[in-house]
Amino acid sequence: MRRILLSLIICLATISANAKVRLPQFFSDGMVLQQQSECNLWGWAEPGRRISITTSWDKKGHMVTARKDGQFWLTVKTPEAGGPYFIGFADGDYVQVSNVMIGEVWICSGQSNMEMQMKGFKQQPVEGTTEELLHCKDANLRLFTVKRHASLTPVDDVTGVWSEANAASVRDFSATAYYFGRALRETLGVPVGLIVTSWGGSACEAWMQADWLKAFPKVQQEITEEDVKKLQQRCPTALYNGQLRPLVEYTMRGAIWYQGEDNVPRYDYYAPLLAAMVKGWRDVWKQGEFPFYYCQIAPYDYSLIDWSGSQLLREQQMKAEALIPNARMAVLMDAGLEYGIHPRKKRQAGERLAILALSNTYGVKGLPDFAVYKEVTFQNDTAVVSFDRSKEWVYFEHGPKSQNFEIAGADKVFHPAEAWVSRNRVYVRSDKVKKPVAVRYAFRDWVEGDLMHDGLPVSSFRTDDW
Repeated sequence: MRRILLSLIICLATISANAKVRLPQFFSDGMVLQQQSECNLWGWAEPGRRISITTSWDKKGHMVTARKDGQFWLTVKTPEAGGPYFIGFADGDYVQVSNVMIGEVWICSGQSNMEMQMKGFKQQPVEGTTEELLHCKDANLRLFTVKRHASLTPVDDVTGVWSEANAASVRDFSATAYYFGRALRETLGVPVGLIVTSWGGSACEAWMQADWLKAFPKVQQEITEEDVKKLQQRCPTALYNGQLRPLVEYTMRGAIWYQGEDNVPRYDYYAPLLAAMVKGWRDVWKQGEFPFYYCQIAPYDYSLIDWSGSQLLREQQMKAEALIPNARMAVLMDAGLEYGIHPRKKRQAGERLAILALSNTYGVKGLPDFAVYKEVTFQNDTAVVSFDRSKEWVYFEHGPKSQNFEIAGADKVFHPAEAWVSRNRVYVRSDKVKKPVAVRYAFRDWVEGDLMHDGLPVSSFRTDDW
């Protein structure tokens, strides 16, 4: 009799467990929801089960029914930033998500320079970490890191937990994303939630659906389980399926992106590839042309890993701005590391992304802008280079002249050139080129960029297409 009773208790407990609402891990204590939005909530329950959902900010109750596959879905209106609140889910059992803040939510993705934690990698520190950890505590800056997972097919959840910013959580969080979020917190004064989904060495192709890659015949189209195991983060579609797809339709403000190093050997189609990725993300997220801000890869001596031509990838990233609506690029020409592909200057990366978001998404006035190459004209033996978005005029960081310019004539042979600035123009000449036809600035793998505008660097560029 005792065995029968024990079996009955176990059976009832199992039924109850199976019936209990299951939520994605990012719908959990400490989460941040996007303010003043139609915010998506979802989870899973027994098919056909009615679920009551209560949102404490408006004290409203909502009823939904789990579909045949067990998923339920609800859209709720969120107020202005504030909290903490709770969300209750009941289908007989009760699940409560507590300490919910409402504010600004951003998705942060890419490869190792987005993934790189504040503590750095082994023997590869992040500049300023010790000082930052002493002052980083902020209960209204919430951090979520998606655990690495490559998958052949789309999954419905990720592994991770929400944490408030403090020395322990920030130490293990993306440095670039942290500095981005900190700047938003300080300027906007509202809660900020950052969801980092990244993997060092990942290819842009890995963050895309298979259908989006059909326009790129150089990309492997047929993917197998063996490909995923072998290539992991470099396998087309594998990280979209395993680390991004579960987040899709989590209501947010926008995305930041720091990736490109892995695509240096395949630079020639990176601009349209990135544009296709962003369009794909926007299509599946169903939030229109949400803001997309990305870092240009920093200078590094790629010969150390037997690669070269990263300046061509940087050029593709610059071209992508014109291909992607509501997107801007943060330039890092002054923040590279000659012998390390993981620059220490992550504060510059995060804060420059924040400058773009604050200026272009939140309408904050008075912030600087990244000047960009516009055109070149030729006056006898001198090239005259002009710029857009440069109302404060360009200048050289370390003196009146720069050694980072080259000039070529019709023979297409480039020579080191003298360069100087007058008002908002850079003048370039060389005694070895009497009739110049092309100019290049910082157009090599490793360089310390020195052309600046309003405290921000200008991207490397070339006026030719040789």
